[in-house]
Amino acid sequence: MSWLFLAGAIAFEVAATAVLRLSDGGRVRRWIPVVGAGYLVSFGFLSLTLRAGLPVGVAYGVWSAVGVALTALLARAVFGDPLTRTMLAGIVLIAGGVLLVELGAH
Repeated sequence: MSWLFLAGAIAFEVAATAVLRLSDGGRVRRWIPVVGAGYLVSFGFLSLTLRAGLPVGVAYGVWSAVGVALTALLARAVFGDPLTRTMLAGIVLIAGGVLLVELGAH
């Protein structure tokens, strides 16, 4: 169940970050409540993840790494943001680091 909660946390965090981009840095104010709600729900799911027993280092590592990767891919697809080979290599390195934290937790 903890991994399902973590998936929810990641989904809401990525969605909130995408909506933050739509707000144009806060200039389009109608999106700000949606951004805030998305982050609050994300942290709620993250809290449930920890309560379900996933270690905080693993949960936070996966949450942040997958969030970075999905946000970069979504920004490329939706907003046309750059996604260079160097950026992709960074995402792979982050994923590797999270994998090492996960393996070290067992």
